[in-house]
Amino acid sequence: MSGIRTAARLVPVLLLLTLLPSHPQGLHAQQAPLTGLDAYIQAAMRDWEVPGLAIAVVRNDSILFARGYGVVELGQASPVDEHTLFAIASTSKAFTSASLAMLVDEGELSWDDRVTKHLPGFELLDPYVTRELTIRDLLTHRAGVARHDNIWVAAPFDRAEILRRARHLPTVDGFRDRYGYNNVMYITAGEVVGQVSGGSWDGFLEQRIFGPLGMARSSSRAAVVEARGNVAASHTQVDGHVRAVPRRNYDNIGGAGAVFSSAWDMAQWMRLHLGGGMFGGQRLLSDSVLAEMYTPHTVIRSDSVADRMFPETNFWAYALGWRLHDYRGRKLVNHSGSINYTRTQVSMIPSEGIGVVAIANLSSSNLQLALTYRVLDALMGLEARDWSAEYLEVARRGEVRSAETARQLEDARLLDTHPSRELDHYAGTFSSLLFGEMRVTMEGDGLVLHYSPEYVADLHHWHHDTFRAVWRRPGAGRAFVTFSLDERGRIPSMQVDGFDVFRRMSRTDSGGGAGGR
Repeated sequence: MSGIRTAARLVPVLLLLTLLPSHPQGLHAQQAPLTGLDAYIQAAMRDWEVPGLAIAVVRNDSILFARGYGVVELGQASPVDEHTLFAIASTSKAFTSASLAMLVDEGELSWDDRVTKHLPGFELLDPYVTRELTIRDLLTHRAGVARHDNIWVAAPFDRAEILRRARHLPTVDGFRDRYGYNNVMYITAGEVVGQVSGGSWDGFLEQRIFGPLGMARSSSRAAVVEARGNVAASHTQVDGHVRAVPRRNYDNIGGAGAVFSSAWDMAQWMRLHLGGGMFGGQRLLSDSVLAEMYTPHTVIRSDSVADRMFPETNFWAYALGWRLHDYRGRKLVNHSGSINYTRTQVSMIPSEGIGVVAIANLSSSNLQLALTYRVLDALMGLEARDWSAEYLEVARRGEVRSAETARQLEDARLLDTHPSRELDHYAGTFSSLLFGEMRVTMEGDGLVLHYSPEYVADLHHWHHDTFRAVWRRPGAGRAFVTFSLDERGRIPSMQVDGFDVFRRMSRTDSGGGAGGR
């Protein structure tokens, strides 16, 4: 992989003096385990082709290390520092669970309250699940409904509309039977926070978490983030090369992943947790709700990569906004996140009083995870392991598998076939109860799929009545669209990968213009 120039910036000394011991000996002793980390990060960034990265390390109530590396945007000069804002994605979920925990502490709700007690209009496909679904169920990924992330990724829906359409999410598992990650349930949890507190999820975070913790730059509102500046650009691989792509407004994901924060601000968040719910002499979370937040609720079946990387690990579970597993004999409380082509890892070992946050502005990076384990090992006095090299090898094997899958797909393509109808017969408006409307139009001599302003795709004939959709948004990838024909040669529906079956909104007998088929 090609090299990327990096630039490291130290945390200003005056800022550190408020959080670190006043004696130089104490500061030196705390930093000693991290000797060589700068060089390791810079070399690993070149290997991963990561444009910019920020990391903070906390022990108990002190910040040992908080620095930025590389650049905010590839090709630009602005360096990443400890205050650069990144989209922290699903690590926002812990903020949502903490918000609910504060309301539990105040007696405003219970973890086992039914969701409809606070959101009377909320409904899922199964009436029994609608009636029995609790706040705890929202937070532990066991509702049994389909994930369907495109309802917030690609759809032009706000949070209220996402919740309204949740009643059309298919049932895929038995209620409370198994782990099934679901962002829509966390969006719902965030709206519970707003409803119970008499405001909004965003406002609650600002007033009850960001403010008291001094997380002055953090926000869950995209417009506020843009106004604050020093925001990491989004980067992804396009045709084998890293490039910057436009950052999107994902306010609609709310409690599941809308927060932007910095390494410095996230260090304050970890100080709260490692301090047992205390911060600056003020108690924000009780011992009882913290214990509940770190208690396994849903078993996670580990995948083959996890088994290879952590053969000594005995359990994987989801708690309330946190993932849990044992690491070197200690319970690791952690969560990853990926949105806006940025990847975040937050990890803490409460029994050791240590925590790490690492954020990279490249969608394909697992460097943030590798650095986490590198730092945790160092702080626990364990033998150094080249986690970056190991995760890089995993990534390279994944690329080989992806290339083989693509080759197999090409081999399965049926050559010398043609669409069943003239192209203009496929044009029209199609609708799904869950995803709303999609339009297929003729542009020049080809078909174009329109969903939201950000999601428009050119349709290229693949075989028979299947077309490959190439999304115009950089890095959005490709999908397949298959049109169905009925006994009269009409086209009543289309199946879109990653979405649903869309049915034509108005149909007449074939043989006329595009709007009637």
